[in-house]
Amino acid sequence: MTTTASKIRFNAKLLRPATTAKGPSWSFLTLPKNATAKLPSRGMTTVEGTINDCPFRATLEPDGQKGHWLKVDRKLREAAGAEVGDIVALEFAPVGEEPEPKVPAELRKALAAAPKARALWADITPVARRDWIHWITSAKQARTRARRVTNACAMLAAGKRRPCCFDRSGFYGKSLSAPEAAG
Repeated sequence: MTTTASKIRFNAKLLRPATTAKGPSWSFLTLPKNATAKLPSRGMTTVEGTINDCPFRATLEPDGQKGHWLKVDRKLREAAGAEVGDIVALEFAPVGEEPEPKVPAELRKALAAAPKARALWADITPVARRDWIHWITSAKQARTRARRVTNACAMLAAGKRRPCCFDRSGFYGKSLSAPEAAG
């Protein structure tokens, strides 16, 4: 592992989200409050470690309650030898440097056409870029997302390094939350 931060260890139950009747191919777990308290941010945090001794690297999502949750895809769950409902052992630490986020095509196209915005985009941190992307993609309607892309380019061109009024934890704006577990 490339992390140097102290490791966070805990056990958690794998849950199935209540999003569809037949159930998606992924599961999730919520971090205990004492584990979340050891993280460097209430927002998204990339970690590296193991689940049932199976290595993984993932980004923890804020749950809107000053905590975090982890999406466990089917491939990782199977590699860890776990099923939904099992208690799994986790050990991880925040990565030393946050990875580059995937830039949505519409934002990439808009940045290519806006040299000043593109220059500031290249100068901000991966975490700041992820915040811009999340602010844009969190809009429910395509029209709102398109407006946010335009506004993001204008704000970046004007020197704004972070989106206005964006709550990275989801606590104040209730824009982020963990999935609801299936009953």
